[in-house]
Amino acid sequence: MAEGRVALVTGGTRGIGAQISIELKAAGFRVAANYGGNDAAAQKFNEETGIPVYKFDVSDFEATKAAIQTIESDMGPIDVLVNNAGITRDSTLHRMTADQWNAVIQTNLTSAFNTTRNVIEGMRERGFGRIVNVTSMNGQCGQIGQANYAAAKSGMKGFTKSVALEGAAKNITVNNVSPGYTDTEMVRAVPANVLEKIIAGIPVKRLGSVHDIARAVVFLAADEAGFITGSTVSVNGGQHMY
Repeated sequence: MAEGRVALVTGGTRGIGAQISIELKAAGFRVAANYGGNDAAAQKFNEETGIPVYKFDVSDFEATKAAIQTIESDMGPIDVLVNNAGITRDSTLHRMTADQWNAVIQTNLTSAFNTTRNVIEGMRERGFGRIVNVTSMNGQCGQIGQANYAAAKSGMKGFTKSVALEGAAKNITVNNVSPGYTDTEMVRAVPANVLEKIIAGIPVKRLGSVHDIARAVVFLAADEAGFITGSTVSVNGGQHMY
């Protein structure tokens, strides 16, 4: 039963993360939504949904530790963690700077360690946990200009499998949801002619919706999903079958 379980969603006030937060709440979870910098968007999200928001930098271990302690003091132990926070700093490798590489690795991959490390002991003690990592199709198949992003998302897959093995006996499942091209603000900014080509390459002939992604996350977060762990659910319209 989701009723009363606390779920933390990183990057949970905008785009895919916002929809995940909303649908987890609709399923009966008590949701805390993290955000990194956009105060106006977070405030608007809080006013519209009633979901409490917490500002902290998921790439900073100590800041994450302190924030999780605050969330658990405010709301109770975190039983569900959704690692959704992510950024892009696209560039072909021969032009990529160390700062572009490090920013993406820290925010998209190291953050998963920072959050998971700070909830895993409690989950083990209570004998329950659901961890869902939002990865990317581009972490599975690669993408020009995204060596940093693809490396981080691919790395999260290995992280998921290892933590899944460690947590299985304690009723802690760890899974990936891997979106393809999804109708978000970032994708809508793509030039129309490029977007047409992208959609033409998707077998179902449309972009994914944020609802498509959120449904998969909510499914894996459920108590009843306890026999699924170490898996990747690809939500990409058949564009990459893996």
